[in-house]
Amino acid sequence: MVELPPRTVRRATALLLALRVGYAYNWFSIGPALLAVGSTFSVGPADWGLLVAAFLAGAGAFQVPAGLLSRRYGARGVSLAGVGLLALGAGASALSTSFPELFALRLLAGAGAGLFFSPAIGLVASLYPPGHRGVPVGTFSSAFSAGAALGLIGSSVLLPAVGWRVALGVGGAGLGLITLLAVLLIPEAAGAPEHRSAPRGYPVAFRLPGVWAIGFAFIGLEGASFTTTQFVVPYGETVLGWSALVAGAVGVMFVLPSVVGGPVGGELAERYRNHRTQFVLVTGVAAAVLAAFPYAGLLAAAGVGAVFAFSYGFVYAVMYVIPHDWPGLPSAEVPLAIGVFNAIQLAGGAGVSALFGWVVAVRSYSVGWLVLAGAVVLTLVAIVALPPSARARAGPPSSGAPVPPGAPGR
Repeated sequence: MVELPPRTVRRATALLLALRVGYAYNWFSIGPALLAVGSTFSVGPADWGLLVAAFLAGAGAFQVPAGLLSRRYGARGVSLAGVGLLALGAGASALSTSFPELFALRLLAGAGAGLFFSPAIGLVASLYPPGHRGVPVGTFSSAFSAGAALGLIGSSVLLPAVGWRVALGVGGAGLGLITLLAVLLIPEAAGAPEHRSAPRGYPVAFRLPGVWAIGFAFIGLEGASFTTTQFVVPYGETVLGWSALVAGAVGVMFVLPSVVGGPVGGELAERYRNHRTQFVLVTGVAAAVLAAFPYAGLLAAAGVGAVFAFSYGFVYAVMYVIPHDWPGLPSAEVPLAIGVFNAIQLAGGAGVSALFGWVVAVRSYSVGWLVLAGAVVLTLVAIVALPPSARARAGPPSSGAPVPPGAPGR
C-alpha cells in the first residue's frame, strides 16, 4: 500500500464518497420517472421492470471484467473510467427517442456502474491500514443510500417542474463534473497496481468458496433492495393514492437509514468474526419487515422502509469488509472477489426485479412484495457455504493514512 499524506487521503476519500453518491443518484433517479416514461413511450409495469433490470444487468455483466482490469491496471483508472461511462449513459438517457433506446442507454449506464464499484471499494480500502478499514469502507458502501435518497427526492421534485428528461440529464451532468474533479485530484499513486508486469495464473478469487457463497446468498436481497426503491413511488401513487411527494418521502425511508447501517456493519465486521450469524440474523429481519409491507399504513410503511434499509446497509458493509481479511487472497484481487459476488447478485437481482414487474402486471403489488420477501429468504440458504471468518490481517497503523473517528482501536 502506497502511503499518502493525510490531507491527500481525506481529499481522495471525500471525492470517492461524492462519486458514490452521484453513482447512486443516477441509478435510482429512474424510479420516480417510471410513470412519466410509461406515458411518453406507452409502456406499463412489465416494461418498467425490464428497464429497472437493464441497469442491474449492465452493472452485473461488468463486475468481473472490472476486477480483472483492476488487477492488471490498478483500481484508480478503472473506477474513474467506469463512473465516467455511467455519467455519459445516464445523461444521454435524457435524449432517448424510443423505449428501446432508453433501455440501451440504461444498460450502458449500468455497465459503467459495474466498472466503477468494486475497484472503487478497493481504492477506498487501500487508503487506510489493515484493521482500520471497516468504517471508511462501510461509509463508502452506505453513501450509496444517500445518493439513492437524493435520486428519489431530486427526481420526484424535478419531474413535475421540468419533466423526466431534464431530471435524468441533471444527474448525468453532475456526476460528470465530479468525475472530472476526481481525475484531477486523486493521485495516480492511489490504488496503483502492485506489480508493473501483468499478473499471471488463475486468479485466487475464483477459487474461494466465500466469494460464491456470498454471491448466491444475497441475490434475493439485492433484487429486493433495488426493486423496492424503484417501485415504492409508483406503488404509493397508483395503488395507495399518495401524492408524489409523500410517495417519494416513503421511498427515501427505504434507502436513507442504510447510511447508518453501513458504518455499524463495517465496524462490527472488524470487531467480531461471526459474520455468518450477522448475515443470517440481519437479513432475516429484512425479509420479515418486507413481508409486512403490503399490510402497512403510511407511518408503518415508513418504519418498514427504515428497518429494511438499515438491515441491507449493514449486510452490504459486512460483505465488502471481510474479503480484505480472507487468508490467501492478494490485496490486488480484492476488487475481483467483490466483483465476482457482485456480478452474481446483480445478475440474479435483475431477474428478481423483472419477476416482480411481471407479478405486478399479472397479479398485484401485494403479491409482488411477498414474492420479494420470499426471494430474500430462499437465496440466503447459500450462506451455509461461507467458511468461518479468520482473524483480521495484522498490520501496523500507517502514519500516512489517518484513522477515521470511531474506527476500531480508537
